Amino acid sequence: MISKAGQQDVEAIATLVNSAYRGEHAKKGWTTEADLIDGTRTDAAALAGIIKEPGTTLLKYERDGKIIACVELKTGGDAMYLGMLTVEPGIQGGGIGKEMLKAAEDLARAQNCRSVHMTVITMRTELIDWYKRHGYVDTGKRKPFHFTDARFGQPKQALEFLVMEKML
Repeated sequence: MISKAGQQDVEAIATLVNSAYRGEHAKKGWTTEADLIDGTRTDAAALAGIIKEPGTTLLKYERDGKIIACVELKTGGDAMYLGMLTVEPGIQGGGIGKEMLKAAEDLARAQNCRSVHMTVITMRTELIDWYKRHGYVDTGKRKPFHFTDARFGQPKQALEFLVMEKML
């Protein structure tokens, strides 16, 4: 079941996100960044702050009382930013990511957004292709991969983001 996450969920979501993006466990799934970035992806304090941000929603997918997927959504004007789409590595490829993406787009429409956009590390071609299959396009825009807080990862090589967008 997909619902809005709350402060009581931040520890479980931090564990989920880090397990899917970083470290050896992440290599069980196809969305890992473990070969590109060392360190953690997020922590409970950062997620608690995200939940408190005006215009931001963190959705979770629960099955049998366990959070197995999440996505961060931030509305700005008539567009919604989508980030941190995460599915437990051992069950990726089963359609849960697609369900989360649909829920995100439904929320964007309900909030009168005309588009959904995101950033994806340019080297993550399988992920970029997955988003393209779901109607997202490469806008041609690029952004530097630059984070000032070392707690959230140290790139192993030079990285950049591409900006993808889907008109609703």
